[in-house]
Amino acid sequence: MVNISSEIAAIAVIFLVAGAILTWSFYRAKPYGQLGILAWLQSLVLIAPWLIFFGLFAAGIYLNLAVILFLLVASTIIYIYLGNRLRLLKTNQIIEPKVNPAVSQSVTPLETTAAVTVIVPDVIPITEEDLKVIQSIFGIDTFFATETISFQEGAIFKGNLRGEPDIVHSRLTQKLSVHFGDKYRLFLVEGTEEKPVVIILPKTNDPSPATLAQKNLSLVLLVATLVTSLEAAGILLGFDLFSNWQRYREAIPLSLGLWSVLIAHEIGHLIIAKRHNVRLSLPYFLPTWQIGSFGAITRFESLLPNRSVLFDIAFAGPALGGLVSLILLIVGLTLSNSASLFQIPSTFFQSSILVSFLARIVLGDELQNAVISVHPLTVIGWLGLVITALNLLPAGQLDGGRIVQAIYGRKIARRTTVATLVILGIISLVNSSNPIPLYWTILVAFLQRELERPSLNELTEPDDKRAGWGLLLLFLMLATLIPLSPSLAGRLGIGG
Repeated sequence: MVNISSEIAAIAVIFLVAGAILTWSFYRAKPYGQLGILAWLQSLVLIAPWLIFFGLFAAGIYLNLAVILFLLVASTIIYIYLGNRLRLLKTNQIIEPKVNPAVSQSVTPLETTAAVTVIVPDVIPITEEDLKVIQSIFGIDTFFATETISFQEGAIFKGNLRGEPDIVHSRLTQKLSVHFGDKYRLFLVEGTEEKPVVIILPKTNDPSPATLAQKNLSLVLLVATLVTSLEAAGILLGFDLFSNWQRYREAIPLSLGLWSVLIAHEIGHLIIAKRHNVRLSLPYFLPTWQIGSFGAITRFESLLPNRSVLFDIAFAGPALGGLVSLILLIVGLTLSNSASLFQIPSTFFQSSILVSFLARIVLGDELQNAVISVHPLTVIGWLGLVITALNLLPAGQLDGGRIVQAIYGRKIARRTTVATLVILGIISLVNSSNPIPLYWTILVAFLQRELERPSLNELTEPDDKRAGWGLLLLFLMLATLIPLSPSLAGRLGIGG
């Protein structure tokens, strides 16, 4: 009775918090009129299916797969519809300084250029001759520049955006290329005053390719990960590889299963990067004794044209790796029988909402036994989902951080990075017996906390389909990493 009461209280708290957040966001959105309300409704339709699913799940009411898919598909369709309405409304309500037609007809290109306030030309790294040519590419129909400021090896141009960001960026880039070829790069980003600015930087500021030392480091980490994956497979089979090297052949099949997930992840990144003509560095695999590997770090070696490309590349890796892991897990659960290789306590399934849900569908009442025999593919798929979920944490240059940056922008991505580090730090202190949270806290804090550099066109947001897929992946990450409470697991029939 105490457990049931505490769970009901927990469910009530969850819904109260969700209700408070939605209410607060509604009042924040209300002053923006129809634009704000549509944006709020998008948030509502995205969160509603998950509140319904987890709320009923916690209450002991289990939805079948068809109902869950219906909720997700319906939510996505409504989200896309609202997004289209929102974009149309934004287009119709673009707030620009109005130009008097009589004045605009009398303004010549030279007069337009003269409107630019140049701040001490000799301190701007760009030569005065190049600067004058760059100023001439702006106009009242694209970007009306009013001020020039020195920035790094180039310059920032403040002014007023006069059109859709993707069209303006394309036209300005084309004009810049006509005059200078491949010498300069043009960035259209949001300035510190939350207004669009143009940044011109020389090509020498582009990301540099990996050095020989970095390539050698990638090779060393690859070899180390091969060893740790064999060691992790040996531990699963009940022996220490370093004490029994002659048994390495026994560990190879499980190790290959793990590598199928890792390779699928990297292939996903590579295929989409090549489609968008983006160069990626060699993967820097992260070896670990616990589960063989935590995935890999991959750097961009060329500039990204826009945030949609950032999303596509970041999404493709965990999507493909996660799909392979999910298939392996489901096939492994289906093939599991009393003669299967691994015998694991059924309480292990309590460590993941997603895995326990799938196991409950496939294995049914067998989960009530204290010990369950499972096929090796079950363990490999499970480990693959954990690796994928860890890389989807919304922090820095992890895939999850890149997805958040692509969908919501740099400001939100910084906040989620800080929040992720804080949560990981708290979990590391509370659960000191598990070294994984501490490992990821250190990894993100020292190697991955910085955001990706801005895209050439940072203003144009990804479409709503991408946003929907990205949020789905982030929700699946949470469902993979969040465990069930013992009492909830008991009510679901998981554990003897």
